[in-house]
Amino acid sequence: MTLYRGLAAGFGALLLTACQPADTVDAVETTTDEAVVAHDTSFQVDVSYYQLDNGLRVVLSEDHTVPTATVGVYYGVGFRNEPQGRTGFAHLFEHLMFQGSANLPHGAFDNLIYGSGGVNNGSTRYDFTNYYEVVPSNALQAILWAEADRMAAPNLDESQLDNQREVVRNEVFVNVINQPYGGWIWIDLPMAANENWHNAHNFYGDLSDLDAASLEDAQGFFDTFYAPNNAVLVVAGDIDKGETLGWIEEMFGPIEAGAPLPQIDTSEPRQNAEKFASQEDALANQPALAVGYHMPERGTPEYYAMAMLDQLLLQGDDSLLTASLVNEEGYASGVFGGINLLGNAFNYDGPMLWTVGLIHDSEFTVSEVMGTLDTTIEAVRTELFSAADVERARTKLLADFYATADTGTRFGLVDLLAAFALFDDDPSRINRITEGFEQVTPELIRATAEDYLRPTNRTVLEVRLAPDDADDADGAAE
Repeated sequence: MTLYRGLAAGFGALLLTACQPADTVDAVETTTDEAVVAHDTSFQVDVSYYQLDNGLRVVLSEDHTVPTATVGVYYGVGFRNEPQGRTGFAHLFEHLMFQGSANLPHGAFDNLIYGSGGVNNGSTRYDFTNYYEVVPSNALQAILWAEADRMAAPNLDESQLDNQREVVRNEVFVNVINQPYGGWIWIDLPMAANENWHNAHNFYGDLSDLDAASLEDAQGFFDTFYAPNNAVLVVAGDIDKGETLGWIEEMFGPIEAGAPLPQIDTSEPRQNAEKFASQEDALANQPALAVGYHMPERGTPEYYAMAMLDQLLLQGDDSLLTASLVNEEGYASGVFGGINLLGNAFNYDGPMLWTVGLIHDSEFTVSEVMGTLDTTIEAVRTELFSAADVERARTKLLADFYATADTGTRFGLVDLLAAFALFDDDPSRINRITEGFEQVTPELIRATAEDYLRPTNRTVLEVRLAPDDADDADGAAE
């Protein structure tokens, strides 16, 4: 169970969006058969979409190339949904869902998976929590039964809460507090850049908040968010769709729908002044910089243009920031970042940052690094890319997308289908992935950069060496 699985995989993803209503399972089965346009007509995912009477959305994708089935259950609850005073609670609750259910005591779920030769895990992100497994296809029925059992009745008791609270506390120490650079770019930068508490709190959890979490909190969180009408079930792989849907109706259909979900305002005001923040890191041996720009709204033409800008400016050895900051000036060995560092640009549904990060040599000042970054980005805000450059970025984007969707485990495919279903109610969008990017022109890229890559739309977070380390670094330089 991990909070930030996919952090590295998120550096260079993209987004598409749509919104079409789903009907009940008796009334609709949507199977896509249209060809992908323009770039890769061979890419085609089998997609069937249903909705049970209790609101559970179901996506099935049949593919017999590998004799396994991948299951993903995605609940529409993440960091943004956790209550104030209970930071880190969404992640803590993810752990609790692994502690057994009504018919599967603690450890039995894992034994079922591993005994069949499969693997399983889960993660917590900004707008969802997911649980996923890949098993030999002959074990699928048992795995669906197990997921339905914990959706209906997980074991929530005081001893399990105390145990998993300690597990999460240890994760905080290992992954943040005792780690050089800790949560610098993926926790601290969003906290500095955002104004709305739902986007700007420590989602890994303040230790005092984790200590204060109660069993009553856990039960209330489950009752509010872990209901079939707030979930998507995806099954992909070596399956028979009719048989699989029958199992799902039998096992998940009797689970009662939850109450209407609470409405949470996650909007961010437009940023009109540059922000600066700094922190000391006693474990770091070089200073670091992170720069976060607020993204355009998900699914707009400007969003697709920002995905292209991400490729042109940041992703790959041919990117402009790699050329200027690394190859020409030698400030660092590399630059990194992208859209949604905790996943990819598909799997979120709210305000987001486009982030650039680098760990640079101590001999260079922040003003030097920022000066070169500004020069590089200012050129993009004022000059047009060539048609060839835009086409190259589009090709890189699609290559990244196809690589995500086409893996032996099918985890990437399941994640994409779940995101399109959960946030857009249209998993078949996976087969129309080029539509938004085909409309991006050099002029739209320049206009988007002019508005969203302005200095007044960004936050700069500096990681400084602790005083003793700084003195050592100065002495070494002399």
